Amino acid sequence: MEKPKSPKPAKMTRASAATAKKPAHGGAVSVRKPPARRAKIPYSPDEIREIFRRLSIQRPEPKGELEHVNPFTLVVAVALSAQATDAGVNRATRALFALADTPEKMLALGEERVRDLIKTIGLYRNKAKNVIALSQKLVDEFGGEVPLSREELVTLPGVGRKTANVVMSMAFGIPTLAVDTHVFRIGNRLRIAPGKTPDEVEAAFLRIIPDDYLFHAHHWLILHGRYCCKARKPDCERCVIADLCKSPEKTCDVPAALVELPAQVV
Repeated sequence: MEKPKSPKPAKMTRASAATAKKPAHGGAVSVRKPPARRAKIPYSPDEIREIFRRLSIQRPEPKGELEHVNPFTLVVAVALSAQATDAGVNRATRALFALADTPEKMLALGEERVRDLIKTIGLYRNKAKNVIALSQKLVDEFGGEVPLSREELVTLPGVGRKTANVVMSMAFGIPTLAVDTHVFRIGNRLRIAPGKTPDEVEAAFLRIIPDDYLFHAHHWLILHGRYCCKARKPDCERCVIADLCKSPEKTCDVPAALVELPAQVV
């Protein structure tokens, strides 16, 4: 779900990102929080911290579910995931990445072959064009390397703010918050980070998420939305934050047992 792009931050160099350290729960390095006016939400700071504490106990080391082998294949996988499921993208990219895991190899493969390999994914024709175009730009302008900054990432064809945030977090360990359909739904359903656009929800979450939980917050929210607070009907009986949740759709006030979930199979 890509929306009009928000103002870009200053460019980050590879050297500066390499010095960023990942703390126990999140990032010691936090992104600057937008100065926008705080929307009134029905949660206290203590309640917000407790929500993320419980999510962190459930999944101490959450992972994205898109298969990739390096920053380039991650960029491609996330770009292909628009209006598609991670499972569907993974089925298509296994064969694609076995043949082309660098921009140069992707260009050698060619648009027609890429199109054939990803034709099970929605909008595959346009996505194939973007994969070739972003590969060409990486070779021409970035020496075949995926850039670190959001400012540069969003110049790649098919890459918007959400994709850039995912790549910054997963590939380079830079704390960001990518807002996909699950994060957007949770922000509004729970009234914890309301907004009319993904950018508004991102800004609202960045204002309230404790810095020590920010690094993993994106994955905690996505996985909670995908497997518990589902789009059609939230599974409140399995929710560890049911007692804290302020959603009018809530059907249960008793939180599920707070235990670590089985390790993700990615």
